[in-house]
Amino acid sequence: MFFSDGSGNPATPEAANIYNPDPQAGTLNLYTRQAQFFNCSDTTQPGIAAITNYLNALPYFVETKCGLGQYWLAVNVNPAFTPKGLLQSGLVVPQTTQQSIGDVLNAHNIPWKYYGGGFNAARTDSPFAGTYCNICNPFEYQSDYPSLVGDHMRDVTDLFTDLANGTLPAVSYVKPDGTMDGHPASSKWTLFEAFAKNIIELAQSNREQWAQTAIFVTVDEGGGYYDSGFIQPVDFFGTGPRIPMIAVSPFSTGGHISHVYSEHSSFVKFIERNWKLGTALSFRSRDNLPNPIQHGEHSYVPRNMPAIGDLFDLFDFDRHGKDHSRRRD
Repeated sequence: MFFSDGSGNPATPEAANIYNPDPQAGTLNLYTRQAQFFNCSDTTQPGIAAITNYLNALPYFVETKCGLGQYWLAVNVNPAFTPKGLLQSGLVVPQTTQQSIGDVLNAHNIPWKYYGGGFNAARTDSPFAGTYCNICNPFEYQSDYPSLVGDHMRDVTDLFTDLANGTLPAVSYVKPDGTMDGHPASSKWTLFEAFAKNIIELAQSNREQWAQTAIFVTVDEGGGYYDSGFIQPVDFFGTGPRIPMIAVSPFSTGGHISHVYSEHSSFVKFIERNWKLGTALSFRSRDNLPNPIQHGEHSYVPRNMPAIGDLFDLFDFDRHGKDHSRRRD
């Protein structure tokens, strides 16, 4: 998301909120200004030319996806709206008019929900409101978020009810609260594992529901830690080091480790293909990229870079002989 005037037009943040990643004099790892936004379309800005020059030197063409005059997020910043749907003040990302996967699903009359742990507490100003992750809910950044709350925003406790009753929507996004999400600052990995296990077992407890279900279990980005594996340049922002992702489903191939290059936008590509939506979110979004073409010993490195997978290689739908377009995700 880029900094805007709230009506979809690029705007310039205050100078104090513009990133300067150049090192402070006499240091190697202290930024001149660690802030929130950067303009990657301007190579005269600090730190921008080095990345742009690297992309231009690649043996294949990569669009930076840096719109003219657009200042993009460098770190987490609070969304425009509160969980209740009220505009927030202070340092926030102005409401965005960019199309989301929720908008596309609504346009095709496909039911969906975002289940956020602690959402009910956050809406009622409960003492436990701090466990809810507002920056994790991408829909709170949208200009139409207030209209989405009633039909699409729910607590994880509502997910458990929908699982038990077999009333899941076609598409579900699930984010545990801060005590269960496995982040080392507030949780433990074993708690996240137990959270995921509970969801899977609840889904499997309803045979009719489970017969149409695919669950993807993944985690937050890995940050800037070293990764010995290949990292594909796809735009200025990159894909980053690898993170684990597990697909659990009666359609799953089972015991299969995928070497198809995928990342978080792959979930959007999966939804678009599975429900035959026939459109990408925008002209610049990564769901426009083709599926990787693999070959030989270097199967993890796409021959047609830049390319991002749609996760269909994790499933064997033909074996089941069913209309998987009805499947719940």
